[in-house]
Amino acid sequence: MQWTKRQISIIGIVAVTSFMGTFLISSVNIALPAIEKSFGLDAVSLSWVVTAFLLATAMFLLPLGRLGDLKGIRRLFKLGVLIFTLSSLACGLAGSGYWLIFFRFIQGIGAAFTSTTGPAILVSAFLPQYRGRVLGLSVSAVYLGLAFGPFAGGLLTQYLGWRSIFFVSTFLGVLTTLIAFLFLGKDGERADVGQKIDLKGAGVYMLGLVALVYGSSQIDDGSGWLMMGVGALALVVFWMLESRSDRPVIDTRLFTQNRLFAFSNLAALINYSATFAIVFLLSLYLQKVQGLSPRDAGAILVAQPIMMAIFSPIAGRLSDRIQPRYLATLGMTMCSLGLAAFAFLEASTPVWLIVILLVWVGLGFAFFSSPNMNTIMSSVAKTQYGLASGSAATMRVLGQIVSMTIATLFFAGMLGGQAIELVSDQLFIEVMKWGFISFALISVVGIYFSYNRGQMSRA
Repeated sequence: MQWTKRQISIIGIVAVTSFMGTFLISSVNIALPAIEKSFGLDAVSLSWVVTAFLLATAMFLLPLGRLGDLKGIRRLFKLGVLIFTLSSLACGLAGSGYWLIFFRFIQGIGAAFTSTTGPAILVSAFLPQYRGRVLGLSVSAVYLGLAFGPFAGGLLTQYLGWRSIFFVSTFLGVLTTLIAFLFLGKDGERADVGQKIDLKGAGVYMLGLVALVYGSSQIDDGSGWLMMGVGALALVVFWMLESRSDRPVIDTRLFTQNRLFAFSNLAALINYSATFAIVFLLSLYLQKVQGLSPRDAGAILVAQPIMMAIFSPIAGRLSDRIQPRYLATLGMTMCSLGLAAFAFLEASTPVWLIVILLVWVGLGFAFFSSPNMNTIMSSVAKTQYGLASGSAATMRVLGQIVSMTIATLFFAGMLGGQAIELVSDQLFIEVMKWGFISFALISVVGIYFSYNRGQMSRA
């Protein structure tokens, strides 16, 4: 196939924005100690430097997905790139930790704009038989950001200071903004231009997420559990409101009447819930138990996202020829086995074996992610591309939050509020073991949804 200049530009724009989001997540994690020293933040406040970005993204993905279907996905994408670029500059210039957290929240909103509209723009610009291929390229950019972030973030923080991470993101944002406004084009005329979004449902959804996430950071006392309960109740109310609304944020019928869409989204939520905390746990394990430096630990952890970046386009291309559910189920099974194997790590486990397990899980994730995304985008009508990509991105971010919450629960329950560096290696390994057992069991449940989603139409 010969791609046009406009199609190549679209792939480049979406790939760069996909890269920037995960690059910031992974690189800022490396810079947290420097940020802590710079602003004198306590542990909870420091965690919000990361959490604020994820929370804002999760809050706005679904409403923006619906808004994109009504107002135009290209228009929202351009606005999102602009917000992301300006907030990146503001983060680099922040004068206090709390301003940094605020600007990180705004940055997360910008990321939500691009995350929910990017895949929709891709699939609308290419024929159905090439969707898996181009989505695979986009997913590969996500994993390149994850792989490149720790290494680049460490170098930038060490030699130029943590603010340089945000200045680099600003430069990439300016470049992407220029290309987007020059080559992305405009949205066509829309038949549903007069429709509106159910703001009541969107508000309940956002409040529910805030209560859940903030409550999870307060789980060491009763108020945290209460807030999480209120948040869960709010999300149930949100679902009920959406089911009865004439102009919902999310069409609940897609989940109740479209098995392919519903099971593919549930599989994505489960996969991210089971796998996102791998790097978090292993980073601590490699430095605390194995005694490796941050540089060496980062070099080992790169093995997983590199496999994702290399094989995601291949898996996406295969999903254009083979039913995606077979590839995605194979990937979910590989992840489940790898997570179970991580539960047997000991202080004496050789590093080469850890690398092999990371390669295995990374390969499994690649075989799951691109075919699963191809299925989600192919299971809805063209007028629902924004909603579908927003839903898929929401599953990813919610899964990341769930994964970290599970890890935090085990730390709080088994370490009794102690600092990680003060507990024995054996106790830490025990905590990590139960964490990986939980993730493996969650992943096994995902195999069911992945396989039983049904066949994808090639029309």
